[in-house]
Amino acid sequence: MSVYSIKDLEHLSGIKAHTIRIWEQRYNLFSPQRTATNIRYYNDEDVKLILNIATLKNHGMKISKIVAMPVEMMQEEVHNLSKDDLSDEDQISALTLAMVDMDETIFSDILNANIEQNGFERAMMDVIYPFMRKIGILWLTNAINPAQEHFITHLVRQKIITATDQLSAKNDGPLFLLFLPEGELHELGLLFANYILRSRGYKTIFFGQTVPLNALEEVYHKLRPKCILTAMTTAPDPSGVQQYVDRLGNKFKDCSIYITGSRVVGQDIHTPKNMQVLNQFEDLFVLTTKQELQTFSR
Repeated sequence: MSVYSIKDLEHLSGIKAHTIRIWEQRYNLFSPQRTATNIRYYNDEDVKLILNIATLKNHGMKISKIVAMPVEMMQEEVHNLSKDDLSDEDQISALTLAMVDMDETIFSDILNANIEQNGFERAMMDVIYPFMRKIGILWLTNAINPAQEHFITHLVRQKIITATDQLSAKNDGPLFLLFLPEGELHELGLLFANYILRSRGYKTIFFGQTVPLNALEEVYHKLRPKCILTAMTTAPDPSGVQQYVDRLGNKFKDCSIYITGSRVVGQDIHTPKNMQVLNQFEDLFVLTTKQELQTFSR
């Protein structure tokens, strides 16, 4: 069972920690355990409770009425709401509940319904990525365990690959090589970028995780791609990012290089003339117009 701080509950539910403490005292809402240093911590059942409360409260129900319900009735009310069109925020809460319970059926049902209604791209941008950002913060604070993180990553990865496989193979745009540096394993963003490029008619070759530059260089000289796209989230080591960026620019001078990820976004990194940092996925949407690519590419 995972362990959560009150700030984790705030992050997941959108309800301020101060408010949670007031509810805890006024309504005897939780019975948190305490560490040896007297710091409160919460469990999976507490997370499910606060997410259900947040969903009902977002739909106009008063907190006094919510906390008077038995837990089973509260869950039934949330389930009834799920039959209607849920807001993005409610869907993110529902995905989090599915993650806590490791319930693949509910998780897939929520995503499939959103994809059917809004299309895969909008589902990714409006629900899946905000959800993954929340989970990413919990991962960094050790609030969720590796099994939960792998469970979610695997399901989202499957959705992206399935959506990409359904695209037409008749792409005649510039060729992109997509890869992650050695030691970099977080490929969901790059997989989605591959989907975006292919959906707009560009050719792509997806190399995925932990690719040595020497191996990439061999392919580069053979295929002569127009562009290279990579992401740096946990690799290289912060002290080696500038050196890696310089090597990347020098090895592939004759094509446009796009980089993203927390190792470079918002960092004091000098980029060569043929390289551009993408701060967010919306930047890629702009770049996938042929006019923009031709302006930047050599």
